[in-house]
Amino acid sequence: MIGNCKNVLVLAPHTDDGELGLGGTINKLITEGKRVTYVAFSTAEESVPPGFPKDILKTEVRNATAKLGIKSENLIIYSYQVRKLNYVRQEILEELIKIRKREKYDLVFIPSLHDIHQDHTTIAQEGVRAFKNTTILGYELIWNNLSFDTQCFVRLQEDDIKAKIMALKEYHSQGKRDYLSDEFIYSLAKTRGVQVGSEYAEAFEVIRLFL
Repeated sequence: MIGNCKNVLVLAPHTDDGELGLGGTINKLITEGKRVTYVAFSTAEESVPPGFPKDILKTEVRNATAKLGIKSENLIIYSYQVRKLNYVRQEILEELIKIRKREKYDLVFIPSLHDIHQDHTTIAQEGVRAFKNTTILGYELIWNNLSFDTQCFVRLQEDDIKAKIMALKEYHSQGKRDYLSDEFIYSLAKTRGVQVGSEYAEAFEVIRLFL
């Protein structure tokens, strides 16, 4: 299915969510010549640690997505306030509809519908509303998922995981969070790979499927 998709959209509530949830898959898609557009809705200026410029995450997401091969013209960055996306969900929906009307996407990635973070929930729900006639897969962020249905897997090579790790290393402002460690990235990719007889993989929920 993914092999037939030529134009892919990634919806990330915050900078780094897309890389964490499907960085390996993004690298695989671009390596195969697919076009990937990445949309980040918040640069979380209110949460940037002391000592960093407030807009540092704009720079970091540009560098991180470039590591995965996403072209600068295919990166869209909004500046909605972190943890308050639900306050502007209608505005976000209208922006998503504008994106949908500008061009046709074969596949859209959103956070899992089981993600309990309020910003992730908003982007997932409004993403489904805006792209209900498109194939939609939900990506995994296990620290926010009380449950997750591993219904779809993308088999990956070690180069894809290395690219994911290199992209995440661009987020210097995020410090040494457990889920940014090489060990965690490799272990989850290895676990998902074992489930499908592959060296590495990323798992997704099937939310909408058009064949």
